[in-house]
Amino acid sequence: MPHWRRWGAGLMLGLGLLLGGPLAMLAGPEIELEGNWATSDRSSAGLAPDPTLAREAVVQIYAARAFAWRGAFGTHTWLAIKPAGAQRYRVLQVTGWRRPAVSVRTGVPDRAWFGSLPALVADYRGEAATALIPAIEAAVESYPFRDRYRVWPGPNSNTFVAWVIRQVPGLEVALPPTAVGKDYLGEGFVARAPSGSGYQASLNGVLGVTLAWAEGFEVNLLGLTLGVDVTRPALKLPGIGRVGMARPVAGGDPAAGGERGD
Repeated sequence: MPHWRRWGAGLMLGLGLLLGGPLAMLAGPEIELEGNWATSDRSSAGLAPDPTLAREAVVQIYAARAFAWRGAFGTHTWLAIKPAGAQRYRVLQVTGWRRPAVSVRTGVPDRAWFGSLPALVADYRGEAATALIPAIEAAVESYPFRDRYRVWPGPNSNTFVAWVIRQVPGLEVALPPTAVGKDYLGEGFVARAPSGSGYQASLNGVLGVTLAWAEGFEVNLLGLTLGVDVTRPALKLPGIGRVGMARPVAGGDPAAGGERGD
């Protein structure tokens, strides 16, 4: 076979691996292409404890499919915190429609993301959450891209959550493979994986690799993740996410339901 045909076949295979998942998601019922953000569901998913009843501290991380066609490629992630005794949650996230991009507001922590129900990624309660909250607040204040937002390859909402996780000892969370932008490191090239169980190298969020106990082996191509998890056997496919065993919810709270689907 001539070299140009081999290159062509390799290119087609690569594009198929990268775009096959997002195209499948676009063809499925999970992605609403004609939705109106102003009228989309923003109700609670019932995943967070009632702050008027639960007096303990709570730290949670959520992920939900992005709005409209973007949801075929990735998810939006955010944090919610509640100190012990507080009667309201604070929701910490980055959005593309305001500057500074970082938003810290009281609100419903587990509300649908414009029609997409969230999944619980992490759930820390009690003393563990109390110890995490000051460090989370400090990490949010030191986030280096407060006035920047770029949906691809970052910095975006997932860049923000990954940054906070890396800065907070004890907050060891493997983000979903569909969290496009989690691998954006800014001017750096090497960093600790968000789970704290390994390391990653990334070139501006468009090309990189992660090797960690929790994340497994991930390759980042154009911001999309291909990978394999050996400890909880699963493939990681662009757009689709995990295919195989679900990862447990980080934090290990029994009320969280044990496993997540990402």
